[in-house]
Amino acid sequence: MILKPDYNLVSLFDIDFKELKVQGVNAVLFDLDSTVMPSKSGEYPQKVKELLNSLKQNFVVAIISNNKRKDYIEKVQAMSDFPVIGHANKPSPKVMKEFLKTVNVQPSEAVVVGDRPLTDILAGKLLGGKTILVDSITKDTENKPTRFVRKLERLVIRK
Repeated sequence: MILKPDYNLVSLFDIDFKELKVQGVNAVLFDLDSTVMPSKSGEYPQKVKELLNSLKQNFVVAIISNNKRKDYIEKVQAMSDFPVIGHANKPSPKVMKEFLKTVNVQPSEAVVVGDRPLTDILAGKLLGGKTILVDSITKDTENKPTRFVRKLERLVIRK
């Protein structure tokens, strides 16, 4: 099934990046809101910032977001030592393909990490890369309608 991720994990910290490297992954493309930072917060949790910075030693790292707010994306870019690209229109893989071309990485050498099957995982599948679904970084504090939608999405990918 095209929405089924290659890996379905609880947290970013459950990802085995060493194993991904062995599998030929050279680029890690993260979703922004609810994946690496609380939605629209503009702040990385310290532990996430440390993870992202450590990954730069072995991978091309980038944030690929559907967020259209230029000021917000610029704010996140200012605190990041890697590209932060907004207005990605996921699930279209076009922006990801264009980025990978600029860093000379084939789509098959990339992994897309995100919290939404219908945008992040589908985009990664359409890209031709590996995909990792993680729970929202704020899953314990999200409102009930948001959690309900997330549960519905996960029911779809189990089939």
